[in-house]
Amino acid sequence: MSKTDGKAMLELKLKDAEFIPLCDLLKTTGLCESGGEGKAVVAEGLVLVDGQIETRKRCKIRSGQVVEYNGQQIIVS
Repeated sequence: MSKTDGKAMLELKLKDAEFIPLCDLLKTTGLCESGGEGKAVVAEGLVLVDGQIETRKRCKIRSGQVVEYNGQQIIVS
């Protein structure tokens, strides 16, 4: 984990998949304890994808995208 602009940065490598649903990404990276919590924070507009608020819970996150939540930045590769 590294820091840029005061945000902790994580990297998630997609294995054998072309995308991961946003709520699953939050759970997989440990930023949310459950998929339900992930869906809730997305619905509340607390998650950014590529710098824009994302409210679609199952938004397909693909390699090259950046997700931000709760001071954490996740780079998907």
